[in-house]
Amino acid sequence: MKDKLIIFDTTLRDGEQSPGASMTQDEKIRIAKALERMRVDVIEAGFAAASNGDFAAVRAVAEAVRESTVCSLARANAGDINKAAEAIQPAPRRRIHTFIATSPIHMEKKLRMAPEDVVNAAVGAVKLARSFTDDVEFSCEDAGRSEPDFLCRIIEAAIDAGASTINIPDTVGYTLPHAYGELIRSLIERIPNADKAVFSVHCHNDLGLAVANSLSAALAGARQIECTINGLGERAGNAALEEIVMAIRTRADAFPFDTGIDTTQIVPTSRLVSGITGFPVQPNKAIVGANAFAHESGIHQDGVLKHRQTYEIMRAEDVGWSANKLVLGKHSGRAAFRARLEELGYSFKSDVEFNEAFQRFKDLADKKHEIFDEDLQALVSETQHARDHERVQLLELEATSKTGTRPVAHVVLSVDGESCDVTAPGDGPVDAAFAAIEKIVQTGAQLLLFSVNNITTGTDSQGEVTVRLSKDGRVVNGQGADTDIVIASAKAYVNAVNRLGTLPAERAHPQFANAMGIP
Repeated sequence: MKDKLIIFDTTLRDGEQSPGASMTQDEKIRIAKALERMRVDVIEAGFAAASNGDFAAVRAVAEAVRESTVCSLARANAGDINKAAEAIQPAPRRRIHTFIATSPIHMEKKLRMAPEDVVNAAVGAVKLARSFTDDVEFSCEDAGRSEPDFLCRIIEAAIDAGASTINIPDTVGYTLPHAYGELIRSLIERIPNADKAVFSVHCHNDLGLAVANSLSAALAGARQIECTINGLGERAGNAALEEIVMAIRTRADAFPFDTGIDTTQIVPTSRLVSGITGFPVQPNKAIVGANAFAHESGIHQDGVLKHRQTYEIMRAEDVGWSANKLVLGKHSGRAAFRARLEELGYSFKSDVEFNEAFQRFKDLADKKHEIFDEDLQALVSETQHARDHERVQLLELEATSKTGTRPVAHVVLSVDGESCDVTAPGDGPVDAAFAAIEKIVQTGAQLLLFSVNNITTGTDSQGEVTVRLSKDGRVVNGQGADTDIVIASAKAYVNAVNRLGTLPAERAHPQFANAMGIP
């Protein structure tokens, strides 16, 4: 019988640390429920001590998730651990994940702590966490650049203090697969009480090796892999859950372990995360990219038609591609609409919210004959944005573009309930619309990204626009969808403007805030 490999998803924590990927509480709950449907073992819901908003989101996930273990990150100090314990308390299965840096450069330059003090802080943190839950994970931040002898010392002490999971993160994506695997094997062999804990790995993708490093470590004895949907995460991201799971499933001959993941939920969850964060999936992305199962070469097409396995090592339906079928149209009623959304993991807080979503669906069905799951996801997101009582709302947009003349946009916005309208020129209709909006809201933000993707196929497809704005060191994403790209663009810009005004200005960051010793 194969060993069980624990899948620890940190999309809601490390994934959210991608610049611009901040999620609302409702969005986190939607993703958490999707991860639970996928049968993810552990969901790291966030960093409870980072802000009041983060605390509330972790607690909301803990209240919503019944099957998966809900985890909160905490630095090695009493304040963080107490916050984490309080946030995850409603969850039937709960874990506290505490960490401290162990590499010489981090201890000296960031923490400014002696190695002995780091060990004491780790032991104190684990003991305190164990007073709240038996499921405690301890991480050696920047383990990939730590001294093996010191790692052995601090891990042995952490296990003695009660840590049941030991995480060896490659925080900066520096290690290579063979060396990382050997490090894991060596630690398990050298640490006397290693058999009392599950060894875990958390790899970043700075050199494009996160998945390779994770699998190498698992082959060397690690039995938990920390990963994210679509490889989302800081800098170049984390190990991609979908790639790890399908590598293990497809190459069952090479791996003496398996996961309990429902792989048919991979594509729907990937698209949900992409839609919420505004980080589109590149077409050639493994497993979940639009081209992952596409064949253009005549030789490949001929081979696949004769026998699928000539060029396909996985079945598209096994990862959820077949689940995204057309289900609704303009003649569909309220019951069918509600049922399909519930199948996709959406629920409504009130009849008013449901009726608003249904009306938006009917409006879309008048423009677009075929309604896909992806359309519904975008529609619900737009409805929830509207229900969040955003200060700025797009009421009207008229844009004109003609050969030989400069495009002009006339925009009407509602700002705190007051109607404002302005006309502005631009280099194109989208640029003119942005200029008009900016004339009213006057954020002074810098536009970092403007991205357009079709949600589904066909010329009547909705366009999904992502806008990334930066101001005073804060980066936010805004999303908008419509069959008219200019309108979708204006919606995205307005959404980003609202996020600039509602997200907390100060937010503790686990990688940059100093870890404190326990008093």
